[in-house]
This record gives sequence, structure tokens and C-alpha cells, in this order.
Amino acid sequence: MLNGNRRRGNKRDTYNRSLHVLARMRRTGASLTTAAQEEHIDPRTVRKYLKAELRDRGKATKADRRRRDMLIPTTVGNAPVTVRGSRQASQLGKYMSAVSKYLRTGDGEPLAKFQNQSIGGQALITDPNTLTVLAEAGALTLDEIYAHPESSS
Repeated sequence: MLNGNRRRGNKRDTYNRSLHVLARMRRTGASLTTAAQEEHIDPRTVRKYLKAELRDRGKATKADRRRRDMLIPTTVGNAPVTVRGSRQASQLGKYMSAVSKYLRTGDGEPLAKFQNQSIGGQALITDPNTLTVLAEAGALTLDEIYAHPESSS
């Protein structure tokens, strides 16, 4: 059973790395080969997992509806949530950037854009005091938004 879980975790990790390649292609305009090399994964593996999101000549589609296990801040720290689609994943990334900017500079204006919004069924925290308390308690992790296989089980 342990070996089966490890294998499932490796597949999930490979899937997530494939999603990283796709995101890099969309963000930078890099080719499949270049983006795959930068993410340390074989382009054939990316094609295997994400064939529908790759057009002729390895160009990425503009958006997708694939599931992603990502981390989102909650009142008790980061929690794994399943996000549906690249647009929601991108929205979560923008929210995390706004949280990071607030914690670095004290500027809460970028957080106002996310007031009363939710991602993956989880309400986004926009209260500066709550974010400050969570950050001071060490309950926020802002440098990684994709959930690791062992934390999403």
C-alpha cells in the first residue's frame, strides 16, 4: 500500500510539473521544449498529461478547465483546495501577490480587488489585521501555491 501511495504521489507531482510547464508557456511564450527543460521534465511527458491543452507545434491554448491542487490562505493557515481551470489558478496567484505586497509594504489597496471573492469554494481573506496575525504566527506560506501530493490527500 505504501508503494502504491508513493506511485500515486509521483503521478500527481508529474502532473503538477506538467501544469507548471503549461503556465510557463502561457506566461512567457516559451516553446514546449524550452519550458519543459526549465521545469526539468520531458516534453513527451507533458504531452501525455496535457495533450488537449497543446495545439499544433506545441503552442499552449489560452486557458483550460483542468483541476489543480493548490494552497490557499485560511484563518488557520494554508489549506489545500482543488481549483478548476487556469483562470482561477491565475486569480489565486494574483491574490497571493497582493497578500505578499501587503505584508511587505503595508499597502492594503491591492487586497480590495479580492473583497467578497472565493476560489475553489474558499473565501479569500482580505482583512489586513487577519493577514498580519497569520503572517506573524508563521501560518502563511506565500512562496508555493501548488499543494504537494502528501498535503492534498
